[in-house]
Amino acid sequence: MTYQMYCESAEYLRGRLNGFQPEVLLILGSGLGFLADTVPDAITVPYGDVPHMRQSTALGHAGRFVAGTLAGRRVLLMQGRLHVYEGYTAEEAAYPVRVARLLGCNRMIVTNASGGVNTNFQVGDLMVMTDILRLAGPNPLIGPNLDEFGPRFPDMSHVFDRDYIAALQQAAAELGEPLRAGVYYYTTGPQYETPAEIRAMRTLGADAVGMSTVHEVITAAHAGMRTLGISLITNMAAGVLDKPLSGDEVIAEGERAKGKFSRLILAFLARMD
Repeated sequence: MTYQMYCESAEYLRGRLNGFQPEVLLILGSGLGFLADTVPDAITVPYGDVPHMRQSTALGHAGRFVAGTLAGRRVLLMQGRLHVYEGYTAEEAAYPVRVARLLGCNRMIVTNASGGVNTNFQVGDLMVMTDILRLAGPNPLIGPNLDEFGPRFPDMSHVFDRDYIAALQQAAAELGEPLRAGVYYYTTGPQYETPAEIRAMRTLGADAVGMSTVHEVITAAHAGMRTLGISLITNMAAGVLDKPLSGDEVIAEGERAKGKFSRLILAFLARMD
């Protein structure tokens, strides 16, 4: 991907947004796209309409941008995302992050559905991400560095903004909503992990596992964006409970979490700086 390609994508979106200038990119994961449907007077643009962008094919991902105002913030929402398991490269999966940065978004909220690795977690828990673990798999920054976005060797000491984590925790406390905190482990998928893999992840310090998010977070860190990450625990990972895993429970748990997820996101947006 070249810088010119990103600019062409951003220019197209800018035209479709009719003067609306977003400040926050909000990526909605599996089963969580409903929040985009609550945006008043929204402007929608399918991913497939944007030059050089790929189309989402994943279960429960509408595959479109939704622009509008939430809690007083000008937000560009991704109703669904792109994954490596769909056949895309890591750079293609994270492509919208750089496009959003060119549109003026210097902050990002990334959400996902994930499996609970920490045995103290329960299905339905919300977890603020404190760090990521990616021991293998593709990296969106491999290849020629695009200096227009960031340095060749970006620092990853604090990929999630510590002030944002504290603000989300305070919002959760005021709402009376329980909020876990933990490390998110990335696997490419699309198969679920084996019980042996989950035991290894737990030993390494992972609390939740999923098939997305890290490419977007790495790309945002490279571009100097302040990032907050939230996981919805939609199932316990393989071996934690004696039951098979399926994509249907991910969508169903997202439906059940609508209320608390929306309240928490809106409360955070209202206090975001």
